[in-house]
Amino acid sequence: MSKRVLTTESGAPVADNQNSASAGAGGPLLLQDQHLLEKLARFNRERIPVGAPPTPLRQWGSVVHARGSGAYGHFEVTDDVTGFTHADFLSTVGRRTEVFLRFSTVADNLGGADAVRDPRGFAVKFYTEQGNYDLVGNNTPVFFIKDPIKFPDFIHSQKRDPFTGRQEPDNVWDFWAHAPEATHQITWLMGDRGIPASYRHMNGYGSHTYQWTNAEGEAFFVKYHFKTNQGIRSLSSEQAAETAGKDPNSHQTDLLQAIERGVRPSWTLYVQVMPTAEADGYRFNPFDLTKVWPHDDHPLQRVGRLVLDRNPDNVFAEVEQAAFSPNNFVPGIGPSPDKMLQGRLFAYADAHRYRLGVNHTLLAVNAPRATVASNYGRDGLMAANPQGRAARNYEPNSYGGPTETGRPLSAPLAVNGHTGTYETPLHTKDDHFFQAGELYRLMSEEERTRLVANIAGGLSQVSRDDVIEKNLAHFHAADPEYGRRVEEAVLALRED
Repeated sequence: MSKRVLTTESGAPVADNQNSASAGAGGPLLLQDQHLLEKLARFNRERIPVGAPPTPLRQWGSVVHARGSGAYGHFEVTDDVTGFTHADFLSTVGRRTEVFLRFSTVADNLGGADAVRDPRGFAVKFYTEQGNYDLVGNNTPVFFIKDPIKFPDFIHSQKRDPFTGRQEPDNVWDFWAHAPEATHQITWLMGDRGIPASYRHMNGYGSHTYQWTNAEGEAFFVKYHFKTNQGIRSLSSEQAAETAGKDPNSHQTDLLQAIERGVRPSWTLYVQVMPTAEADGYRFNPFDLTKVWPHDDHPLQRVGRLVLDRNPDNVFAEVEQAAFSPNNFVPGIGPSPDKMLQGRLFAYADAHRYRLGVNHTLLAVNAPRATVASNYGRDGLMAANPQGRAARNYEPNSYGGPTETGRPLSAPLAVNGHTGTYETPLHTKDDHFFQAGELYRLMSEEERTRLVANIAGGLSQVSRDDVIEKNLAHFHAADPEYGRRVEEAVLALRED
């Protein structure tokens, strides 16, 4: 039987559904990639906003990260990082900036239990005097994929099946079988940190690689690490099932009650710093979201302390309508060529314009607090203020309207080669499995036993032998013992 051809929604054949179009092999992504933008924009609109009549502001939740909790607090600089960035809110030791932090699960719908094996969103909005800076990450330093063109397919495989209405092991593991780069994140997810005991007892990571620029114009690539000061605490699969049965809102309950009784959860922010000149010759692609930077190469450098001290007054207005966009940068901070980050620069803002409306930035939780937004945006659904009254709504003009500064927020990204779709640029250690193997070998025997049991418990439910074999090959490639133990465990469960 001849293979069916994958097409765009207009019927045109798709040449490459694994790699986004970029400006050179390692460059940023291109607006001309119609297939990428169509996939992301359609994915953002797969769930109809709930309401009667349906209005975006009535929607509760979103396609991804629907189940969330949040709190306000502050970030205080404890160490001098002005050698790396001229971001004003990081310029002085002791300086405080108001923040809003939203935690979330990823795969389940709103109403799903908190105590489940799932990555957690860790999104921080800094209300700085130069505008809002959004740092949108997870509680793991890596992710399942490294190209945004695969994101809608990945989430489809992990979400409820459109026919059965439930998460299907066949879908989950079939996608992973065709995504060997996911092996590292699977090892994180199925390990002991896969189910945090609470939001207070987990780390947060920017996950992506970002760029910092100092006052002299020198650029550095950075990764963010928020280390919990409460200590890491996690649940076993058995403990999680019991917790979810007793209180599906366990993490929300814990965060709310801790802050109400005066406990102030906190995290210490560290960064890893890489001079931009080092990136090209590094032994693996430093912009690959499926890999971490070893701390031996780039040690953690302390930046400051994040503290939560106030609960929202209204969960819907402030937690569910909170909108984080990774493209909300401030001077001194900018993007890197990280392909997943590049895709999110478009996708997050586009999702909010659909989910909450074009004026979502006027909502209290999203509006700047330490400065005033001044631009030429007018009208649209739910326009909530006069937006300039008689002021002109175009630029340039002769009436004293806001004007450009001519000063880029960050240094330009170096681009080489032709536009097109590319595999990840080759570095000496660019494969999908070695960091998953390194993570496995760092684990104690007890941790390895639980990891193998968690993987086998899901993989053994898959109905197709070829999908099981593809996944087993990934674990064998990561570490021979890892692969052997998973294979034996899966076989034992399937024989029962």
